[in-house]
Amino acid sequence: MLHFELVTPEKLLRSEEVHMVVVPGTEGDFGVLEGHAPFMSTIRDGAIQVYRTDKGEPESIQIRGGFAEVGPKGLTVLAEHAG
Repeated sequence: MLHFELVTPEKLLRSEEVHMVVVPGTEGDFGVLEGHAPFMSTIRDGAIQVYRTDKGEPESIQIRGGFAEVGPKGLTVLAEHAG
């Protein structure tokens, strides 16, 4: 499972284990699974798609601005606004 955190300047909104997250990067959407290589990208306004299971339907979370970082601990999305 992939550790996913969604953070805004106000608070930590999510911290959970998920199957995959698709992020609206400024260079295009990208999916992150467990074991993804280290990566950093700015993000554009749009929706993060959170897949809790391999075959499940995604949950969409609207975000505005910020950046995403994939590291040894998982994926962290730092959004200017989410919700």
